[in-house]
Amino acid sequence: MKELILIFGGVYGGSAVLFGAFGAHALKSKFSEDQLKSFETGVKYQMYHALLLIIIGIAFPFLETSQQIMGWCFIIGVFLFSFSLYGLNLSAASGKKIRFLGPITPLGGLLLVVGWILFTINAARYALYL
Repeated sequence: MKELILIFGGVYGGSAVLFGAFGAHALKSKFSEDQLKSFETGVKYQMYHALLLIIIGIAFPFLETSQQIMGWCFIIGVFLFSFSLYGLNLSAASGKKIRFLGPITPLGGLLLVVGWILFTINAARYALYL
């Protein structure tokens, strides 16, 4: 699991750079200001959580169930949150907004919040054992 967390951290980090550059250059003329801000929010959250995945991949052994659930919450949460924002904005810019993605974004956000709660619990447990 530890290796998977680190791999997703690297993939999410690298793709966040690509999506950020794509948004800043290729999409700037195609997106409204609100769409660009929304797209950038997806990129920021993806990068923040990519870095977090790398940190937790180094810091935790992922032997406990709560640590594994935390990792999956971050992996799936980033995918649902950021990629639904990308899809919503790209589809809206082409005039064919994919509406079912709208409810997926908050679900991804909820998973990220659960991941952060589990991170806090696991970090506190780890600190108490030192």
